[in-house]
Amino acid sequence: MGWLDRVTDQVDALIRARDLQESSRSAEASAILDTVLRTTTDPYARADALVQRLCALLNLGRTAEYTRAIEDASAAVRDLAEPYLHGHLNALAALAAHHQGALDRCVTHLVRAARALGAVEDPDRDTAWGWHDLAMAYSYLGFHGYALGAIERARQLGLAADIPEETFAAPGIRLRNAVALDHAGDTDGCLRVLRDVASDLDRFLTTGRTARMRPSSLAAYGYAAARRVALGDRLEVGTDAAPARLLSHGGDSVRARDMRQLGQVCLAIAEGRPIEAVTRLDTVQVSQETLGAAEPARLRSVALARAGDHAAAHRVDRLAFRLAAQRNDRLRDVYIDGIAARIDHEEMRREAVRFEGEALTDPLTGLPNRRRLERYIAAVVARGERVVIGVCDLDGFKAVNTRHGHHSGDLVLQRVAGVINRVMRRGDFVARYGGDEFVVVLSDAGMIEAGEVARRIDAAIRTEDWESLVPGTPVGVSIGFAEVGGGGPDLRDALGIAFEAADREMLRAKTRPRAS
Repeated sequence: MGWLDRVTDQVDALIRARDLQESSRSAEASAILDTVLRTTTDPYARADALVQRLCALLNLGRTAEYTRAIEDASAAVRDLAEPYLHGHLNALAALAAHHQGALDRCVTHLVRAARALGAVEDPDRDTAWGWHDLAMAYSYLGFHGYALGAIERARQLGLAADIPEETFAAPGIRLRNAVALDHAGDTDGCLRVLRDVASDLDRFLTTGRTARMRPSSLAAYGYAAARRVALGDRLEVGTDAAPARLLSHGGDSVRARDMRQLGQVCLAIAEGRPIEAVTRLDTVQVSQETLGAAEPARLRSVALARAGDHAAAHRVDRLAFRLAAQRNDRLRDVYIDGIAARIDHEEMRREAVRFEGEALTDPLTGLPNRRRLERYIAAVVARGERVVIGVCDLDGFKAVNTRHGHHSGDLVLQRVAGVINRVMRRGDFVARYGGDEFVVVLSDAGMIEAGEVARRIDAAIRTEDWESLVPGTPVGVSIGFAEVGGGGPDLRDALGIAFEAADREMLRAKTRPRAS
């Protein structure tokens, strides 16, 4: 076999392994990757295989092998100028560190992953999967807003690479958000999110797209449905959406296995067998990381309440609340003690700038906030560049919150942030100014370029599928642009004048007739 044939075979094997992992068949993928690692001499193929192998170990829950796998992958990736591999490796390493209880390392890897993936100049299918895995790491750590922003990024990149939308539906992210709300005492909020998850599944079932969905996603949809009925919500679903049927999916994923076990507990509660549910909880062994350490205790409380033992239910519910609070306490300690203690190290000093950036970042959308926006404009104007700012105000957003609730409103804002980012020119700047108002900054541009950008933003928002996210409440945008005057001591005044002018143009845009 010639050199070119060997390279082709290795590429095909790596693609096959990736496809198997997407189908929750990680054990088979791992065997293929081991074969590639025994035979390849290509550094990129070796690095790809080692990163994929770490992903397979995470899916299979082989925790004892995490540390060595991260070391091997890190050594292979270290000298390669491929931001995707660095980003994907760090996203997976964050998941591994989280499962090992090393939250300081987890946070460090999250920062590195987001930075590396954001540096990819020509994102492709692999980059989309890197953002997907970063979203999962954010979700398991409890950073639900960041997780939703990262999965939206994965979805947009995936669509550009012809990956079906349902592949990156990622119901597990919103499921963990829902149960975290319930653990904190907001059961109504939990049910609202779970119903949103069910609406997505209904849409995919109606359009016949569940056959291409990841098995682990189907298991998450099943647990979301089972959790709803355990809390007393009524379901009217067909056979394909029955919780028990959905829970049977998941392949060899350890997290899907955990959801199957806890899902059976939920169904026993819903079907009037609370004592059986308590008995099952006495025997199941699930990872604390899948749905949070508080989830078994919370289910026990619900079961005991259904059985009429309200005093015991209250005690266990308090335990669930304490377990959920402990997670936040540990995260606080990571930031204060772990990261601060290493801040003098040069690498950690650079990463501390990123952590400081959280004060300059809108936590819901992941976009720069007003404070960072003003700094950016000041820096560009100080360099003597022309600057045009655009104020984008959503139309119909109040109706979204009124009809669908603030969680749906948050999802709309996150989707809008992704849409605007997608259509901007390279080097443009997008920020969330507050509420449903976004600001775009075009450097080295004039009003002609601004008009073209405004048309692209308006078209992208109008053609987005809002009906599937917030049925019956279309979302639009009104945009006004203005040019910022020169710098110097009057820069703040110049910025204020420009914002006022852009606001006036935006308000005029709201009153103009729109094409239907």
